Amino acid sequence: MQGDTGIASRANRAFNSNAAFVVTSDGVVVFDALGTPALGTALKAAIAKVTAQPIRIVIVSHFHADHFYGLQSLKEAGVQIWGHELGKEALGSPSTQERLEQRRRDLAPDVGPATRLIGADRWLEFDGRRELRFEHGRVRFRLIDVSGAHSPEDIMLWVDGDRVLLAGDLYFSGRIPFVGNADSRAWLAAMDVIAPLAPALVIPGHGKSSSNPQPDIALTREYLAFLREKMGAAVKELVPFDEAYAAVDWSRYRNVPAFEAANRINAYGTYLRMEQEALCQPAGGGR
Repeated sequence: MQGDTGIASRANRAFNSNAAFVVTSDGVVVFDALGTPALGTALKAAIAKVTAQPIRIVIVSHFHADHFYGLQSLKEAGVQIWGHELGKEALGSPSTQERLEQRRRDLAPDVGPATRLIGADRWLEFDGRRELRFEHGRVRFRLIDVSGAHSPEDIMLWVDGDRVLLAGDLYFSGRIPFVGNADSRAWLAAMDVIAPLAPALVIPGHGKSSSNPQPDIALTREYLAFLREKMGAAVKELVPFDEAYAAVDWSRYRNVPAFEAANRINAYGTYLRMEQEALCQPAGGGR
C-alpha cells in the first residue's frame, strides 16, 4: 500500500507511508503497519484480496508514528511482531508519547483515545552483525541493520529470490525526507548498503517503488549533504539558526513535495546535530 507524498494530515487520513507484504506457503510476512489503526485494518483487507493465507509476521522498519500505529489492528493470535531491539527505548521514550498526543489532537478521529502503542514480540538482536537471515514458508529473507540512520532502530528487509528490498525510511521517493534530529552522517553511510544488493525492485518507506531507485537515492543523499554543508558552516561561523536559515538558497528543493512541512524542522535538527559533532571533534579538527 502506497501513501501520499506529503506529511500525515486529516486530509489524507494519515496515509502517507508505505507497507508491503510477501505471501509464502506458510502465511504472510508484512513489512510496516502504516500510521493508524484504521490503516492497519485496510492493510489486512488488502492482503485478504490477494491471499487466504494468514498473517504470520509483521516486521517494523522503525518506531515512527507513520509506520507502526497500525499494529494495533494487525496484532492478534498467531501474529508475531518483530522490531529492532533499539526500538524498545524508542517506544518508551517521552518523545514517542508526545507524538501520540500530538497525533490524537491533529489527526482525530483516525488517531484517538483508543489508539495504543504496540511493541514487538521479538526484539531483534544483531550483536554487531549487519544481517539476520531467516526462512519462512520456503522464502529466504535477510533483515539488514541500518540502525542510527533515519532513526536509532532502522532495519530493511531483503527478499532473496525476488531481489526485492523493503527499505523503510532509508531513502524517500518523490519528496523531501523527514530528517528531524537524525544522525545524517550515519544516514549517508548507511545508504551505501543498497547498491551492492543490486535490487530488482526497491520499496521505500514513502513514495513510489522503483526498479531504478538511484535518482531518488541521489536526491536524498544530495539533500542530506546540503543540510550538513549549510548548517555546518553556520555552526562553524557561530551564526544563529534563524539567520542561517534565512540566508540559504533553498530553491533547489522548494518545489519538492513536503518541503514546506519538513525543511525548517530538518534544517534545525541538522544545525543541532552539527553543533554536537563540533563539540565532539578532537582538538586540531581531526575525525
